[in-house]
Amino acid sequence: MSTIKTVNPFTQETIKTYTGDSDTDVTRKLELAEERFQSWRTTEISDRCKKLDRLAEQLEDKRMDFAILMAEEIGKPISQGLAEIDKCIWLCDFYAQNADDFLADQLIDTDADESFISYDPLGVILAIMPWNYPFWQVLRFAIPTLTAGNTGILKHATNVTGCAMAIQQLFKDAGYPKGCFQTVLASHDQIEDIIAHPAIKAVTLTGSEAAGRSIAALAGKHLKKTVLELGGNNACIVLKDADLKKHIKTMVKARMQNAGQSCIAAKRFIVVEAIYDKFLNAFIEEVKELKIGDPKDSKTDMASMAREDLAKEVEKQVEDSLKKGAKVICGHKREGAVYHPTVISEVSKGMPLFNEEVFGPVAAIIKVKNRAEAFKTAGESKFGLGTMIFTKDIEKAKKETSAIEDGAYFINDMVKSDPRLPFGGTKASGYGRELSKEGMLEFVNIKTVYIKK
Repeated sequence: MSTIKTVNPFTQETIKTYTGDSDTDVTRKLELAEERFQSWRTTEISDRCKKLDRLAEQLEDKRMDFAILMAEEIGKPISQGLAEIDKCIWLCDFYAQNADDFLADQLIDTDADESFISYDPLGVILAIMPWNYPFWQVLRFAIPTLTAGNTGILKHATNVTGCAMAIQQLFKDAGYPKGCFQTVLASHDQIEDIIAHPAIKAVTLTGSEAAGRSIAALAGKHLKKTVLELGGNNACIVLKDADLKKHIKTMVKARMQNAGQSCIAAKRFIVVEAIYDKFLNAFIEEVKELKIGDPKDSKTDMASMAREDLAKEVEKQVEDSLKKGAKVICGHKREGAVYHPTVISEVSKGMPLFNEEVFGPVAAIIKVKNRAEAFKTAGESKFGLGTMIFTKDIEKAKKETSAIEDGAYFINDMVKSDPRLPFGGTKASGYGRELSKEGMLEFVNIKTVYIKK
């Protein structure tokens, strides 16, 4: 039987060792989830929503404990961990208020005496989740999915196993019936058998492009639906009329929050030459104000990355780009898992900092001649998660929405997820949507009911 060891990336101290689930353990959990589904699916939606109120109360009571846990397991600054839990509470409140309407039968006028669309839960849904937002990523899947009447199985990233177990306990303490939500401490070798199990009706994954391709292939082999939220290489377009004084802090936060370990972070800053020098000076000045330190210190803006190997990978992407002509403006210093906030200029196509997803605190600055070149450059990516544009001409920017193929287009703000809005990407950033009504309906059977008297 395998073991899982969690390590504090800031101190490199071992936190805890867990025993992985055996094949028998996994099968038992899957069978329990399927058994629970038979009763949970018939539970009144109003009763499921009441559970969300209790879940929100549990999150509120334990928000500091959970923030400390994230600080220890992935080096997330305590202030950002608290903000993550607060967002999860908002998520509970949103679906508690709206789930009944989202799942209500939709009457359709046809030749029938009566016809409508009903929304039935599918069954047991497997979620394979990443470590960067260990509570938010899981709950934004689990809350709408369970509230729709499904049951959930979580395979979390191993470095946040403590968070995974805490989330399982969270649902238990909120009064969810046994088997509604379970964590499996499974190895990669066990994933294929889990997906193949007849209890599993669909799979959702948030992770890398490579992981997405692998899981989609496995699920496709067994005709299981998938929702994939994969990597991003988001562009931040800065036009010549951008209000830097008003928005520069937002631009820096869009790259450096969570040590840059976010799929929707601004990764390529595409700046029109007329404002380039002014932008670069303001951006560097703001980056240098970031406080690097202990994640448990409330004044810390950035601590370590989640693991030392991840910091080394980002370091290599920068080094390989420098060999191709990019220039370091500030940063590019690594101490173990700590990679200091870095700004790189003269980035161009063909460099890792342009072509690849850089999952760390590195801002790639790209100078372009004009607006047309800025939009063209933004689209030169295999990813399609989100784009942000900063400009005073809102109406013109709105008209250019269709020029961006991404799943999100933000004007004068950073790309971010919001329970009220659908979230997801295009191209190599995946498919399907999370959050809002659209996310809740991803894992239901959209059934046509047609009645003749």
